[in-house]
Amino acid sequence: MANIHLEMRGITKKFYGVTALDSVDLTVNNQEIHAIVGENGAGKSTLMKVLSGVHTHGSFDGEIYFNGQKCSFNNIKDSEKLGIVIIHQELALIPFLSIAENIFLGNERAVKGVINWNDSISEANKLLAKVGLNEKSTTLVDSIGVGKQQLVEIAKALSKDVKLLILDEPTAALNDEESNKLLNLLVDLKKQGITSILISHKLNEIEKVADAITVIRDGKVIDNLHKSKDIIDEDRIIRSMVGREIIDRFPSRRSNIGEEVFRVENWTVYHPEHTDTKAIDNVNFFVKKGEVVGFAGLMGAGRTEIAMSIFGKSWGVKHSGKIMKNNKEINFHNVSDAISHGIAYSTEDRKTYGLILLDNIMRNLTLSSLEAISKNGVINSNEEVLTSQNYRSKLNVRCSGLEQKVEDLSGGNQQKVVLGKWIMANPDLLILDEPTRGIDVGAKYEIYTMINNLVAEGKSVIMISSEMPELLGMCDRIYVITEGRIAGELSAKEASQESIMKCIITDQRKRSLA
Repeated sequence: MANIHLEMRGITKKFYGVTALDSVDLTVNNQEIHAIVGENGAGKSTLMKVLSGVHTHGSFDGEIYFNGQKCSFNNIKDSEKLGIVIIHQELALIPFLSIAENIFLGNERAVKGVINWNDSISEANKLLAKVGLNEKSTTLVDSIGVGKQQLVEIAKALSKDVKLLILDEPTAALNDEESNKLLNLLVDLKKQGITSILISHKLNEIEKVADAITVIRDGKVIDNLHKSKDIIDEDRIIRSMVGREIIDRFPSRRSNIGEEVFRVENWTVYHPEHTDTKAIDNVNFFVKKGEVVGFAGLMGAGRTEIAMSIFGKSWGVKHSGKIMKNNKEINFHNVSDAISHGIAYSTEDRKTYGLILLDNIMRNLTLSSLEAISKNGVINSNEEVLTSQNYRSKLNVRCSGLEQKVEDLSGGNQQKVVLGKWIMANPDLLILDEPTRGIDVGAKYEIYTMINNLVAEGKSVIMISSEMPELLGMCDRIYVITEGRIAGELSAKEASQESIMKCIITDQRKRSLA
């Protein structure tokens, strides 16, 4: 018992009569990395919100013990006073404040209401050194990448004398190098006496660093694994998560590729803020009917910028070049033009740009297809309900009903709503930007199946992904992008992690010699 850091006993939480957590028990030992895994909607994040005080004492049944003491948390401040700090998947940083200001936000180094900036900057620099972030504490958060922002969040947690660090999908938006750096930091923090709870869908990362794993399915604990006594592998975790064995991570598909339907020629775009800087440089590519084309590249390579600039010039300035569809040049002045020409773009940031979180599932699904369910500007309510219900069923969105707010859905189900919105618009070309980011292996398989169904119907798909196995498992061809340029084109047979990285390195070498 002396080694037990945290106990959650019989935690039961309900929303609108639906049981999200059903008598969940969780035991976390001192100085361990404890992983919690499960499908989207299994209850992982809900359990952590109970622990951190987001769901307040009295709104659930069960008991929480921290270092042997029974706890009641009425808000996040209560849990943070004991050293329990949660870092959510959506980072809680203010982009136009400095790193130091963000680290001590709400926890300012002040005397009688006056902030001691020298002390704040000095302490922030020490924390940045501790997490291995080589940036000045006066740097604006907006000017650093997502991987570095995650480290700022951890530095922010350390400033609160953290004893139990909870990380919800911390590597979802990171590349392999950044992910490894963060995971190594968790191991270092463990050596310094800090216990971590890690929620992640990247099972290879769980295998690498977790000392113990709790698997949750449908609000119940299904399995507890301990590295010291259990054989831990991805297949066993997946069986526990989804209740079945997934033999092949990518559904099989017979390619039936037709004629070219979309082409971009000499596409050049300048940065929206630094208008003298060329961000996309003479990009050329094409897509055929019934084809899945991948965009590979490191974070910041320009994949998203290319996609958004093509989608109604929604990113960048001073666009030049040609966009061809069915061998005819088309011109986009805005997003509506792109949609009217049969082009759709599913954003990587579903919560900011993909969904109206405070609205319900039905209105989010029909948002891009209002003309199809209306007459003379008046929406046919019956048609809206029937169409939404059809797509909800087709996409297997797990919810209490069409009137449920999208913000209350799990990440995987939110992603299905985003995809459903654009599939309902019946595009000829669908651009999917990180379509499986932050979702579990079962939901990924469902989304891969949707993509296969689309191309089987003769649609075309551009898939942007930071997960190379995903691109290799799904794409007919892959374009490799570095610094806003096409560094190479690979067929499915030619493509491998090694050949993709070779394209990137070769292009970088050419640039350095130029």
